[in-house]
Amino acid sequence: MGFTEINHKVVAADVAPGREVLARRGAMLAYTGSVGFAPVHAGAGGLGGMAGRMMAGEQVPMMVAQGTGTVYYGHRGLHVTVVELDGSGPLTVEADRLVAHDAHLQSAVVFLGSQGGIRGAVRGAVSGQGLFTTQLHGVGAAAVLSHGGTIALDVRPGVTTTVDPQAFVAHVGQVTADISLNASWRDAVGRGSGEAVQLKLTGHGTVFVQASEQKI
Repeated sequence: MGFTEINHKVVAADVAPGREVLARRGAMLAYTGSVGFAPVHAGAGGLGGMAGRMMAGEQVPMMVAQGTGTVYYGHRGLHVTVVELDGSGPLTVEADRLVAHDAHLQSAVVFLGSQGGIRGAVRGAVSGQGLFTTQLHGVGAAAVLSHGGTIALDVRPGVTTTVDPQAFVAHVGQVTADISLNASWRDAVGRGSGEAVQLKLTGHGTVFVQASEQKI
């Protein structure tokens, strides 16, 4: 099914029986046709697995759109990027950056520490993700939020792609992210480059980077 980008800040999704859409509450802007909306509670099974996601100990309330019609989504005037999943690897994204996705995608809350021990937990802290993040698995599409739009950078075997943790939005595919600390006394006293903490991404896939270092 997927999403259609109407402009930089709004996407549209066609809803039909068997093609439901999950979105964060408050993201629905308008709709046409016969579409109904219902809350999906944290920990509930069924559509999308765990639809009420935990993000640093907090839940992001979700709604399911069902019926027949077209729904328009956006959130706080932020830019929206559509990410396609082809089944080759999960989409890893901060929970509050995920505005909507195909409901048939399987969702899981991942503890960053389990993906890299202490380094994984530190990565979450410095990127603003907390200790938890969201992964979507399957074939479909998701819409993610950013400040100023995103650029998509290839992650290729044998080549390390480095991004600023505050600019990181999401990655898709078989990608591993690790923290790089280049702190020095000059950084500690504010005279360094300001780029002491970096994310190193390896593997095969795509990383999405926003045109800002602001959090959502």
